[in-house]
Amino acid sequence: MSDIVQIRIGKNAVGIIGLKEALTEVAETMRAAPDEKIREELIARLSERNYISDHAIDSYGQAFLVEYKKFVGESFAEEKRGGIEIKVLGPGCPPCDRLEREVMAVMDETGIIADLDHVRDAKDIGRYGVMGTPALVINGEVKAVGVVPPRAKLKAWILRAANKLKTDGRG
Repeated sequence: MSDIVQIRIGKNAVGIIGLKEALTEVAETMRAAPDEKIREELIARLSERNYISDHAIDSYGQAFLVEYKKFVGESFAEEKRGGIEIKVLGPGCPPCDRLEREVMAVMDETGIIADLDHVRDAKDIGRYGVMGTPALVINGEVKAVGVVPPRAKLKAWILRAANKLKTDGRG
C-alpha cells in the first residue's frame, strides 16, 4: 500500500498517494531532464492515483516539481504565502505532539491564524539544522530545540510574528 504524503498546493494542504514512489522513480530515470519534462512526468504518474482537476493542474505541477527538487537536493524558489508559518519538528514522540497541541492552544487562545505543519520525516527535519526534537520554527526561524517551551513563551513568539506581519503590511 502506498503512503499518503501531505504537500502544499497553493494555500491548501493536500494528501498525495504514491508521491515518494513517483519521486524515486523519476529521480532515477529523469535526473538530467529539464524541469518541464520532470513536471509533466510527475503529473502523469501521480494523476493515475490522485484526482487532479484540469483547472488545478498547473498548481499541482508546480508543487510536484518543488517536492522533486527537495527530494533530489536541488535548490528551488519557495512560494511565500504571506502568513505565519509554524513548523513543529519531530517524529511524533509525546513531547513533539505536546508541542503541537500547545501551539494549537495558543492559536485558539489568541485567535491568530497560522499555517501549522508537523514535520516528521528525519530528512526534512535535518534541513532545518536542528540537533534535537521537538523543535519549533516560526517563519523560518528556529525558536526552540529539545524542549517544549512554556505556553507564555509560545504565545509571545506567535504574537510577535503576527505583529511583524501587520507592520510589514502582509497581515
